[in-house]
Amino acid sequence: MLFNSLSFIVFLVIVMAFYYSKFFDWTSKKRMLLFASYLFYGLWNPPLILLLWISTMVDWVSGNKLAKEEDPINRKLWLLLSMSVNLGFLAFFKYGNFLLENFTAMVNAVDIYYHPQKMDILLPMGISFYTFQTMSYTIDIYNKKIKPANTFLDFALYVTFFPQLVAGPIVRAKDLIEQFYEPKKATINQFIWGIFLLTLGLFQKVVMADTLLSDTSDSVFNSGKILNIWDAWSGVLAFSGQIFFDFAGYSTCAIGIALMLGIILPDNFRYPYASLGFSDLWKRWHISLSSWLKDYLYIPLGGNQHGITRMYAALMITMLLGGLWHGAAWTFMVWGGLHGTYLILERLQRQYLPFKITASNGIFLALLTYTCVNITWVFFRAKDFITAKNMIASMFFMNPEGEKVLGSFDIVKVFIVIGILFLCHWFMRNTSVKEVSEKTSPILLGVLWAVMLFLITIAQGSGEQFIYFQF
Repeated sequence: MLFNSLSFIVFLVIVMAFYYSKFFDWTSKKRMLLFASYLFYGLWNPPLILLLWISTMVDWVSGNKLAKEEDPINRKLWLLLSMSVNLGFLAFFKYGNFLLENFTAMVNAVDIYYHPQKMDILLPMGISFYTFQTMSYTIDIYNKKIKPANTFLDFALYVTFFPQLVAGPIVRAKDLIEQFYEPKKATINQFIWGIFLLTLGLFQKVVMADTLLSDTSDSVFNSGKILNIWDAWSGVLAFSGQIFFDFAGYSTCAIGIALMLGIILPDNFRYPYASLGFSDLWKRWHISLSSWLKDYLYIPLGGNQHGITRMYAALMITMLLGGLWHGAAWTFMVWGGLHGTYLILERLQRQYLPFKITASNGIFLALLTYTCVNITWVFFRAKDFITAKNMIASMFFMNPEGEKVLGSFDIVKVFIVIGILFLCHWFMRNTSVKEVSEKTSPILLGVLWAVMLFLITIAQGSGEQFIYFQF
């Protein structure tokens, strides 16, 4: 079920009606939310609810055993069980064909004939998100950072909470489970603000991503042609805007829907395209994933506590695996590797060529960072390395005879939209929508809200699922 669908609006109204009914106690309302979450997920593909249920059961049992068990070996075994089941599901359903294809290539490279039939595996929607979320629960209990959930209902709702189930934010147990312990009810201001955030998120998805940018991005990356510089840059910039509006739009919708229920979810984006370097970028882009990778991968690998060499190795491994988390393809590994390289170069620069960031050079640094980000987006979006190589070559004047696939209007549209996007991020980088709204006239906010609703209604967007559903 998609947020940008009429069926979801009907679903949400029904959920809200039951949630705010005076005829049900808090436990009954939580059961309703759990049922609604399974329904929300199951309408896509009902049998795959079983995977979600198995992960929930395994981690519930493992978490309780970890909390009671004192023997170090037994505790490690229970943690291993949790991680094996979760990562096993992820490895098979998301990476099964990828691993088989690469194994086949390796075997055939040494002149051994092996051509297995490709496995017919359906990728469960949101498996990367809920796997990381439920794994953090058992790891935190193992490290004695949290206690197990009070009841199975609280834990199951934590795993399946429908606003953020499919595409995040990836919420830690300490930030969400305890909110289910006591009855939650949104204040009038929270409810109104939640509806506003839902509207803003849908505007980002339906109007900005789907209507204004997706066609241009698809036309460029799916053309199969060697393009001229203007078309190449327009396509990459269009995708950079599309993926931001699409993913940030989902997160904004999720935060807004949860707030309408009186539940607080953490921010997932903080104007990333105005980042002053790549360390800053990963504090602003997909914050819930970057913090997860830091806490559960980078620091266990040694972080910055065991020398420069190990730190750089841990950083690169983290980003490579972060790239692989996004998709079962070598192009995603390159995307992650580029980000790892940028982060290492940035640390070297700060060590050997430090400089003070000022108002005058700050915007230049932000533009440079954004330009480098767009280079990485080529590998994220391209279907293969040939497409990526040709795009990069066109972007940097190496295909002077490149073809034209976009009209002048499309090019101008993209540069205007992305220019406005960058400026908004720059001027908003140290504030928030909430803070700005509090300083804005209610009449003006009402007008903006009405405009967004109108544009959502008339938008000719693709109506496709959110990009991050495939991860």
